[in-house]
Order: sequence, then C-alpha cells, then structure tokens
Amino acid sequence: MASIKDVAAEAGVSVATVSRALNGHPSVSAAARERVLAAVETLGYRPNAVARSLRTDQTRTLGLVISDVMNPYFTELARSVEEEARALGYSVIIGNADERPDLQDHHVTTLLDRRIDGLLVSPTDGGSPHMLAAARAGTPMVFVDRWIPGVDVPVVRSDGRAAVRDLVAHLHGLGHRRLAIIAGPAATTTGRERVDAFREALAAYGLPLPAAYIGQGDFQAGSGRRVTEGFLDLPEPPEVVFAADNLMALGALDAVRARGLRVPEDMALAAFDDIPWFVHTDPPVTAIAQPTRDLGRAAVRALVDRIAGRPGASVALPARLVVRRSCGEANPQEHPSPVRRSTP
Repeated sequence: MASIKDVAAEAGVSVATVSRALNGHPSVSAAARERVLAAVETLGYRPNAVARSLRTDQTRTLGLVISDVMNPYFTELARSVEEEARALGYSVIIGNADERPDLQDHHVTTLLDRRIDGLLVSPTDGGSPHMLAAARAGTPMVFVDRWIPGVDVPVVRSDGRAAVRDLVAHLHGLGHRRLAIIAGPAATTTGRERVDAFREALAAYGLPLPAAYIGQGDFQAGSGRRVTEGFLDLPEPPEVVFAADNLMALGALDAVRARGLRVPEDMALAAFDDIPWFVHTDPPVTAIAQPTRDLGRAAVRALVDRIAGRPGASVALPARLVVRRSCGEANPQEHPSPVRRSTP
C-alpha cells in the first residue's frame, strides 16, 4: 500500500507539502496541489488514511460553512445544527460564505487550521478549490442543502419536486396559466433543480415555460426585485411569479408594490423556502416549506458517523406546500400540510 512518502516522491514535493495540500491549506500552490492529487490517484493512496494521519486527537468541534447567514432558511438550519451538535457533545464554529467561493475557501481553511473534527458545508457556485481538496483528502464532511455532483460526500437535503408539483397543481386549479420563475444561480444544484422541477410540473399540465418567464436571480432580494420588474414590463406579464427562495420572493413583493400593483389581484406570488415572516406579509405568502430543523439534525448525525469512521448516509427529506393567500386562494390553510394533487 502506498505511503505519504510515496505520494511526495511521485509529486516531487515534500511530505509536509503533501499533508498541507491534502488538508486544503492555502500556502500550497495550485500547481503543487494538482500534482499531489494526481499522485494520490495514480498510487491509490486511500483518502481516509490521509485524514487519519492528519488527526491525532479530537477537539469535539464541528465546522459549519453556510451560503448566506442573512437568509432565514440558513439561520434556522444553523440553529438546528448547533442544538443537535450540543446534544451529542460537540461545539460548532460557523462561517458565512455570503454566496462567494473565495469566502467559502477562507472559512474552510480557517476551520481546518483549528483542527475541527468534521465539516458541514452548503457549497456555493459548485464548490471551491480548498473545499474540494479537503473533501478529496478524506476530511469528514457532509454537504447540506446543496451538493456537488461527482464528489463522494454524503448529502443531506430536502426533495422539493413533489411539493413543486403540488404547487403547480394548486395554481392550475385556481385558473392560472401563465407562470414564471425567478431562478437561483445555475451553478448551484438547488438553483438548477428547482427550475427543472417547475418546468416538469408545468409540462404535466401542457403549460409552457418560455425563456421570457425564466428570470435569473442569485438568492438575494435585489435580484428578485430586478427580475420581477422585468416580468412586469413584458407585453404579456405572467399571472404568477414563483420565486426559488424566500429572499427573492420578498424582492418580488417589493417590485409589485413599487408599481402601485397588488398581490394577488395584479400578480400572484409563491415562494420556495417558507419563513415565519410570510404569515405576516400582506397577503400571507403561499410557499414550499423545507423540514429545516430535521435537515440540521440529520446532517450532524451523518457527520458524526463519518468522524467515527462509519459511512454517513445521504438523506433526502420531503418538502411540502403551505397554502396561504398570495395566489388568489379563497379558503387558505395557514399551517403546513400536504395538498392533494389534482389531475390535468
């Protein structure tokens, strides 16, 4: 079996450089890191053995790198992670990537330098070099909410496809036919998945999703407002705007009101990611709710399994539709509950 010295010789670097490269340390050049990773693959050096060689004890500390601490969804997720970790005897250090790969790498590097036992990450923009290097090195890691295809890391996320189908069935039943979406970043799995689910749900009712009805957002309120303004300027604006996250939905609501228009009379609004604020808006917003607290707990348990050397299982928990009054509902349900699907 290959050793770390064999990897160093194959890559033409020192043993210390191999350790730093596999631990995602920023002092290693990109070229050196690529040589080390190529040597690991060529020699079949086992990543889990790398992780164990870099860890002599446990700090009972977990790292959590979230995409945007200002997003209420991630705030609730962080709280759930901290509660479950504390119950299992761990502390949590949180880093906010602010949807920026460079900040994500900064937090990953800082947390690894503090010798955390494991890392929870909600990847931004398809990942970042140091985070990917740490994952390949066998650092105990779990992806939360988002994931990176092809990276062998357990994923804990919600599955929103059924809830999106429920939403489209609900809107179709209310008589809406022109439906648009404010999409999240195409570089993120959640951004792509929600658009695909929406398009598939519309197709089941024979409804198109023209390019003009797909607005590119960035999971921030400003983009929701900008995209909705563009929808309102179309010769035939959509009847409903579905925002792929809560902050973009709030931006959309602002854009409609700024034109002196009303929701849902002039334009209906629905959102992915329910938040407590939505019951207090006028009108209360129909939304898809994720099981955020359950996701946080499941993520911590999966990571603790990885730390203990057990294979952490990926988990997909179902999201559900919460019907309120932002789409023209006559008798809304104010509490989360599944909506019976109708047929086209």
